[in-house]
Amino acid sequence: MARVIRSSPTPPARAEVERVLAIDPALRKTGYAVVEGNGPAMHAVTWGVIHNKPALLPSGCLVAIRQQLSDVIRQHSPTVCAIESTIFVQSYKTAIVLGTARGAALIAAAEHGLPIYEYAPREVKQAAVGRGAAQKEQVAFMIRSLLRLRETPPTDAADALAVAITHFQSMSALRATEREARRV
Repeated sequence: MARVIRSSPTPPARAEVERVLAIDPALRKTGYAVVEGNGPAMHAVTWGVIHNKPALLPSGCLVAIRQQLSDVIRQHSPTVCAIESTIFVQSYKTAIVLGTARGAALIAAAEHGLPIYEYAPREVKQAAVGRGAAQKEQVAFMIRSLLRLRETPPTDAADALAVAITHFQSMSALRATEREARRV
């Protein structure tokens, strides 16, 4: 289930369309997507990868991630942000690098007042492919099918699209649970 990073309003009513900025953070290749939906009906508005060259210092990468995500937010007006949580890694250095990239993405969303939801990598793969240990290429292939895209997105963008699908599935389940709790 999603962990809310920042307090947010109640999920939208069934008839309300939600626009999700979804992020798969990484220092050199941050995947992002904006997906619009209402329950099971979803439409990919845009997706892409923020590429930071190897010669760019890590601090420059963080600025680029924040700036480019801010541009996406201004251009596409998402109503909520969904981000993949940090994965378990053997190296603390890798964890720190991933954490800083994630922080830059979170700042961009928070600066624009977006409610932020976090999803575990296994949960994202489970939502997209049906199993939590899927390979990136499997995720990309399934995302193309699920969202009826004309082309298979790059793997990092596909991961972001999968984060958006996970968010919509999670919110649909939450609404169903809330309806059931109110049932007399």
